[in-house]
Amino acid sequence: MNCNYKMESDNRNSVRLALVVGQVSAVLLLLLSVSLVSCRGGGTSHASNGGDTIQLHYAENIVMVRHANYVSVTLLDPWHDGRELHRYLLVSESGQPLDDVAEATVVHVPLKRSVVFNTAHASLLGMLGATDQIAGVADLKYMQLPEIHKRVLADASVDGVSSIVDCGNSMSPDVERIVDLHADAILLSPFENSGGYGRLEKVGTPIIECAEYMEGSALGRAEWMLFYGLLFGKFDEARQLFADVERQYLSLSQRAREAQPHRSIITEKLTGNTWYVAGGHSSVGRLIADAGGSYAWSADGHRGSLALPFEEVLDRAGEADVWVFNDISREPVTYARLAAEFHGYSQLRAFRERGAWYVNSLQVPYFEEVSFRPDRLLNDYVHILHPELNLPGELYYFKKVSR
Repeated sequence: MNCNYKMESDNRNSVRLALVVGQVSAVLLLLLSVSLVSCRGGGTSHASNGGDTIQLHYAENIVMVRHANYVSVTLLDPWHDGRELHRYLLVSESGQPLDDVAEATVVHVPLKRSVVFNTAHASLLGMLGATDQIAGVADLKYMQLPEIHKRVLADASVDGVSSIVDCGNSMSPDVERIVDLHADAILLSPFENSGGYGRLEKVGTPIIECAEYMEGSALGRAEWMLFYGLLFGKFDEARQLFADVERQYLSLSQRAREAQPHRSIITEKLTGNTWYVAGGHSSVGRLIADAGGSYAWSADGHRGSLALPFEEVLDRAGEADVWVFNDISREPVTYARLAAEFHGYSQLRAFRERGAWYVNSLQVPYFEEVSFRPDRLLNDYVHILHPELNLPGELYYFKKVSR
C-alpha cells in the first residue's frame, strides 16, 4: 500500500530505498519552544514564560510560542522521552537582536532561499504558494513534482521564474553547491543515531530538522505544516490548509468508524527477505483505525515499522480481507506477476479472493502528498474498506489489482 506510510514512522527513505535502487526520501522534524514545559500530548497547554503558545491539537513533538520579537520553537526528541531535539528562535526581518541565544538556532524568517531535501516538504511549499522560496533540492530524481523539475531546468533571466539547483543525493549532498546558494536554511529529516550531518554542519546555514514523520497520528504529522508556514511567511495559508485537511479527515473517519463490517487489512510487500509492517502507534496504524479497519498489529506500541519474516506476517495477517501495497514497477500489476515475484503471496486470503490494491508512486504524487494531506489517503482507505458507503468521488492514489 503506502510505502511511506508503511514504514510510516521509520521513514520514507527506507521504503523507497528498499523498492527502488538508491531511492531515498526523508521526512521532517521540528519545533517546540524555548522556555516551556517538555510535556507530550496534542492539545496540551505548555508553560511559555510570557509568550503566547500557538495551540496544537494533534502534534506531540513540537511547541511554538510567540514572543514580542520572535517565535520560539522547541522540538522534542521523538526517540528519547524528556529530551529536546532542537530549539529555534524565528526572528523576523523587523525583529530586534536577541541577547540570549544559548543552545538555540536563530533563523531569520521568512526564508527566501531554502534547500529542501525531502519531496514531501517541497510539495507542501507548493501547496502554500512558496515554491519561489526554494533555491535548491536534493533527491531530485525521486520528486514527482513537475514544477520543481521545470525550475531546475529554467534560466531565471530568460524564463522569468526562480530557478532551482539540483544539490545531489540527500545522503551525500553536493556541499559546494549548497554553499554557493547562500541559503537561509536547509530542511532535512533527522534519524535516530544518525551521527549528525557531517560537512553540512560546518556550512553555517541553519539546519531545520524535520521529523514530523515520528508523530503518532496522521493529523499530528500534518499539523507540522503550521511550523513550516511560520518559516516561510505562510502561516495563515498553512492554518487554512490544515483546517481543510482536519475537517475532511474527521468527517471521513466518523463515517468509517460507524460503518460495518470492519474489514481487516494487511499492508506492504516483501523487501528482500523482510516484510515491514506499520507499528500500531504509527501514523499508518492509527490511520487504519480511523478508517474503520481491523489491523493485526493494532495493539503494538511501536511508532515505527516492524521488520518481520514472511511466515510471521502470514500467521498473523494472512486472512486479512484487504491487501494494500506500493508498487513502482513500470509493468502492469497483475496477480500472475505478484505470484511470480514471490510464491508466498498466493497464500494470502486477499490474493486468493482478489482483494488487493496498489499505488504506483512513479505515476501519482503519493509520497509528495500523504504526509500533509492524510485526508486523501484516508479517503482511499475508506473507499477500499467500506465499499458499502458508496462515497462520492474517486480514489486519489490506489488502483485495484484487476487480473
